Formats: sequence, structure tokens, C-alpha cells
Amino acid sequence: MLFLEQKTLLATLISALCLSACGNGESAAVTPAPTPTPKAEFKPVEGTISQLHAALKDGTTSCEQVVQHYIDRINAYDSAGPTLNSVIAVNADALTKAHEQDEALAAGASMQPLQCVTVLLKDNIDTADMPTTAGGLALQFSQPEDDAYIVKRLREQGAIILGKANLDEFAFGYQGSSSMRGQVKNAYDQTRGPGGSSAGTGAAIAASFAMVGLGTDTGGSIRVPSSLEGLVGLRPSLRLVSQDGIVPLAHSQDTAGPMCRTVEDCALVMDALAGYDASSHSGQRSSYQHDAALVSSAVAYRDMTHLPDSYASGLSASGLKGAHIGVVRALFGDGSSDENKAVQAVMNAALEKMQAAGATVEDVTIPGLDTLLSKYKSVSRYEFCNDLSSYLSSWSSSLDNHYTSFQQVAASLAYEVRNQGTFSSYGNYCGDQSGNADYQLNLTERPQAVRAALLQTLENLDAAGRAQGLPYDVIVYPTILGLAPELGKSPVAGSNNRLSPFSGFPALTMPAGMAATEPALPVGIEMLGREFAEPTLLKLAYSYQQQVKPRQAPTATPEL
Repeated sequence: MLFLEQKTLLATLISALCLSACGNGESAAVTPAPTPTPKAEFKPVEGTISQLHAALKDGTTSCEQVVQHYIDRINAYDSAGPTLNSVIAVNADALTKAHEQDEALAAGASMQPLQCVTVLLKDNIDTADMPTTAGGLALQFSQPEDDAYIVKRLREQGAIILGKANLDEFAFGYQGSSSMRGQVKNAYDQTRGPGGSSAGTGAAIAASFAMVGLGTDTGGSIRVPSSLEGLVGLRPSLRLVSQDGIVPLAHSQDTAGPMCRTVEDCALVMDALAGYDASSHSGQRSSYQHDAALVSSAVAYRDMTHLPDSYASGLSASGLKGAHIGVVRALFGDGSSDENKAVQAVMNAALEKMQAAGATVEDVTIPGLDTLLSKYKSVSRYEFCNDLSSYLSSWSSSLDNHYTSFQQVAASLAYEVRNQGTFSSYGNYCGDQSGNADYQLNLTERPQAVRAALLQTLENLDAAGRAQGLPYDVIVYPTILGLAPELGKSPVAGSNNRLSPFSGFPALTMPAGMAATEPALPVGIEMLGREFAEPTLLKLAYSYQQQVKPRQAPTATPEL
């Protein structure tokens, strides 16, 4: 009996094994091994933050390798080859910082939001480990004692300051030349200029000399070079980003902002730039009025700015679906030049693509636009003398022997000859300007008048305040009216760039597409929104980027 039970059990086991391994009498099938997921790799040309972090996690690159590759690109293409002249100096500590990050990751440290992200700073932003020259030989040895607040924030999130970018000297204009490094060239066509004043940042990021860059914008100095170099450039709301540690041009209009090849990279950089600074130099006023007190606390700052947990969290490829976009045709130019016609053609094509992506696109009129742009002006001529002296005297000259006043810089003549007239003119407005009627007009009346007109347009109201339809998310227009200019000249910018600094509202430029030139040149579209509407600008820009993919890399600076 026991033998029969054992025999039955053995037969059952054999049958079960055959069913699982042999099927219906067929030969046993060999289950193929799963295909391994390919490891992420990082290529510096057009490389993004997310691509870098994926490669670091997969171990296919190291931070030290990445930093060295960008330094190699600067050596190959900035000082040789096409000689873009976009970088004033490379940070001698960059490789050491990269090695330290590699060691920390190997020891189990967490990936930081900007881990190993290489940043080129416009050389009017302070760093404790490099001079801040503003492009002028007069300040070539000017060594601030500490980092600008925004640089400190970048480093805290893991960014590596790769170096300092060339600029239009003292951020005066759009030519993009300085006595420190000479004339910056356009990355797309070296016979053309880069715009300014953040000229070096624009050319360097377009050519992939770093992952992202910072510029500053008083009247258009982030957006103009970003437009000409096929970049995303954001001028933030005036009170959002601290001005501490930035060489001023006009404190009541100045702000820093990101310049990037992709919208998402700019959003991640904005997460570091935006934040409360308790410094008396922050410029983070409690209202848009020039004489308002500084915001009192981090909580008050967050409530005022509606600061999101992350600017990157709201990005969606479908962000244009249901968007309401107002088109300011009065800012498109008159079409009297071939270059303006080319800009208009790219803009019109971009608007059609926005509609195809689900946006409602309608022409709008800004009330009194011509008067606003003719009556009011930039206040840089009235503020630069006093602001430069205040900045230069903010730390002792006993260690670096730097000039401590506008007058000393002006008298040195250690700057480009073309700027002697500017220093002479600006020198007429040193000291108390409270009795200067034109200055006071632009400090007090201008922001109120321009903000009111823009809000009426954005809210879609008539002169009596009655709704004419749904509000607009943004208004759009060409960033500038022409293409990259002949080398050594300023672009045909128009007055479009004034709306953001005159109101304090944020504006983002991004590639609309490429003009049909040889070689093809980028055309920028600018979106302007309500104060602290950066999430809306980034959301719409990201959707356009993902739907259209308008950016094309320059061909003169390929992968090494």
C-alpha cells in the first residue's frame, strides 16, 4: 500500500514538472533574458540638466569629466577656432569643486537639484573666488568679499560656477564689446554681433560652453542676446530676485535672470534664484513703488510673490491647450526692411503653431502704447553714478585696491573709448536727484501708467473697465525687430524690450523659429505676463518648445 502511494506521488510530481516545463508534450521553451535598459549618457553639446543627472546616476560620466569637457570647449572655440570671445575667465576652482562632488556622490550623498550644473555668470555678478570686472579694465582687479546672494543660492543647490562671461562694458548697450575681452561674436554667424549687454552669456550658452548662464537685464539685456542666440531668457518680475552683489546700472530697473537652451533648465535655475534675501541690498520691495520698504520676512516674500514649490513642476507639453494669448501687432515693426519681414514671417508661423497646439490667439491693442513708449525712458542715466559708487564702496579696498567711486572709474579712462561719452554724460547726474523732474516722473508715474495699460490689456477690459471677453494669459510680440547685426553694431531692437522694465512685469523670450537666411538665424518671441506670473510664462514656453522644437544648435561649435 505504501509503495502504491509513493508511486502515485512520484507520477504526480513528474506530471506537474512536465506541464510547467514541457507544455503539451512540446520541448521546453527557453525564456529569453530581459533586455538590459541602456545606461544614460551625457553629451555636453545641447546637454540638459536632466540628461546630466541621469548620466551621473548611471555612472557613465563624472562631474569632473563634465567640467573638463566644457573647459576644453571654451579653449577650442572661444580663444581659438571661431574665437567667440564670450568668456572673460574660467574659474580655477571649478575642477576641484567637481572632484569634491564626485567623492560626495560616491560616498552616498543625495543628488542636489543643480548637482554639477555648470554656470557661466555675466561678469557683473559677484563671486568671492573671482574678480567682478563689469567688462572694464578699470575693475580688472576688483575682488568682492563674498558671493552675490543668487550665486550663493546656486552653489547651495550644487551648481558649479564655471567662469565669468563677457558683456557689453558696464552693461551700457547692445554691441557686446568690452575692454576686458573685446567683441563677442554671434555663435551662429561670426560676422554678426551677439546683442547685449549679456552678450558673452548668450554666445557661450548657445555654443554649449556651459549648461546654463546668468545675465542681467535693465532694459533688454537678457532678452536681446537670448533672442539673437536662440536661447530661452527670462527677465523675472522686478522684486522677485535679489540684486545683492550685482554691479548696478539702474537699481530701480535691474534684475538678474537665467539664459538657457531649454525652458525646463531655466525653470530649475529659477528655483535657485527666487528666494527671500534679508540683505538691505536685495531690492525686494513690499510694493512696486520705488520708495516702498523692503519686504519684511520670508513668509511675507512668499505671500507676495506666490512662490511655487518648484517652477519646473507646472511644465506640461499640453500647456498651450486652452491658453488665451494676445498678439500686439503694433510691436511687429513696419516691414520696411528685409530683416523685419523675416522676423514677421517667423512670428506669424509661430502663432499658427500655437493655435494648432490648442491656444486661442487674438490681436490686442495696448491703450496709449505710442505715448507710453515716447513719454517715458530708462532711468540708467540718472542712477548709474550714485549706484556704482554705492556698490564699489560696499567693501574695503584695503585688500584689492579697487576703485571705490564712479568718479575714480570715470577718470581712469580704463574702458573702451566709445564709452567715454557715456561716462561723461552719466557724470552729470551724481548726487541728489530728488529735484530732477524727469527722473521723478519715471520713478513714480511711469510704473503706474505702464502697469495700468498692460493690466487693462491682459484683463481684456475696455476704457470703462468692462470685460470684452476672457482675460489673456500673456501678450506676445517679437523680442526685437531685426536679426543679428553686423559685427560691432547694435541690433535693431525697437522699443518692445521696455514694457517689462517699465512695469516690473516678467517677460520671457524663446526661439520662435529660424529665419530663412544663410546661415539660418534665430528669431525670438517674447511673452509678457502679470507680476509674478513666471509659472505661466514657463508653462506656455515649455509647451511651445515641446510641440515645435524651434531651437537649432549653431554649427561652428560641434562636439569635440
